Amino acid sequence: MTSVLLIAERDDQGEISQSTLQGITAANTLTNANVTVAVVGDAAGSASTLAVNKVITISAISAADNGIYERVTDEVAALVSSTAPDVVILSKTDFGSVVGARLAFRIDAGFAADCIEISKSSDSVSVTRPVYGGSALAEYEIASSPAVLTLRAGAYEPTNDDGTPEVESFSSEATAEQHASVSDTILEAREGVRLEDADFVVGGGRGLGGPEPFSVLTDLANVLGGAVGASRAACDAGWIDHSHQIGLTGKSVSPDVYIAVGISGASQHMAGCSSSRAIVAINKDSDSNIFKEARFGVVGDWEKVLPAFIETVRELRA
Repeated sequence: MTSVLLIAERDDQGEISQSTLQGITAANTLTNANVTVAVVGDAAGSASTLAVNKVITISAISAADNGIYERVTDEVAALVSSTAPDVVILSKTDFGSVVGARLAFRIDAGFAADCIEISKSSDSVSVTRPVYGGSALAEYEIASSPAVLTLRAGAYEPTNDDGTPEVESFSSEATAEQHASVSDTILEAREGVRLEDADFVVGGGRGLGGPEPFSVLTDLANVLGGAVGASRAACDAGWIDHSHQIGLTGKSVSPDVYIAVGISGASQHMAGCSSSRAIVAINKDSDSNIFKEARFGVVGDWEKVLPAFIETVRELRA
């Protein structure tokens, strides 16, 4: 039996996040998996009906820990020591990336970040993750127990199954001194689906020439029920906020369809979208690297291509 501890996260509405539901799918692919989900706070709402064996609620954490995660790290480390799982899974989010790395260091465990596939043999955990800016995939074996890893958003489909897990509470009663504090919080203004959770992403790059064309990309994203992303060049130019940046130094997305408009396809950008199930490229430069990565490509001026594309999508979805 493979004992899996999945550290859950909640969305803005307090419900279990899509990335956590994807983590449950990943955990259940392991041989003879016995899956436990750890949730900060109570198990009200969707947590108590997750398709897992057990839900453990960790005692309430002060809001002062948000973005710092010192107390959460203490509690999770204590829980891992208490339950001794074979695998610990977190999402590749700000939370998961910070807590996962700290946890692995604290318990002297192997750590793999940004995984897109996991499996378990008798004596090790195998993971696959992008390397060299997403231009290749590498397989690793983690021989330590537990193996700690973060899972890329969209690597697995989120589970839609319901369950009746056993619910327990846990508190380490840790009293560790907090070394940092949050002085101010600025919430990201967002409408519609989160970029990381979108099935359709429309990305814009330097080839758009300015900020105004992003309104056209927004129209297409709205028709598709998706979200708007951007290359680092577009964000650095101030055409769109950096919260939309996709790439090695931005967000990673794995939509069903990624539509790249005016994006050259530099390796740093492709590192954030290479897991897309299909890439559609629209660029007037036929020599752009993006066409080597795309399943479908249109060589042409986006100003002529996109209006017809949007109209066709509207007709198909009508």
